[in-house]
Amino acid sequence: MKIKKIEHIGIAVKDLKKTIEFYESVLGLKCYKIEEVKDQKVKTAFLKVGETKIELLETTDNDGPIGKFIEKKGEGLHHIAYSVEGLNSSLNEISNQQIKLIDEKPKQGADNLDIAFIHPKSANGVLIELCEERK
Repeated sequence: MKIKKIEHIGIAVKDLKKTIEFYESVLGLKCYKIEEVKDQKVKTAFLKVGETKIELLETTDNDGPIGKFIEKKGEGLHHIAYSVEGLNSSLNEISNQQIKLIDEKPKQGADNLDIAFIHPKSANGVLIELCEERK
């Protein structure tokens, strides 16, 4: 597997609008995109710091992954995403190492990315997202 860079850091939030205001007014970052990913029951906002993005995640359904995360752990760091070269082959390579995957096949994510997650139980408690720009 070839990791190219940290693609983004995902942060679960209760109030997207309020959080965007904080990042823009306090940290001086600029939100460049807000998008809903219906099948993941989430609304996302993206800000950039150099080449790395910050992805703010607000649930659209309390039974969705972000809703459950916030209910259990509260707001905060949700995942770290790495851009990889060849997402399908990376997933096969990881699977062959007996690493538990949440997604065995890529799915459509926000910001024109195909994504898949490694289970935190296999990654020392960290939810890792692998992603590749959709072609």
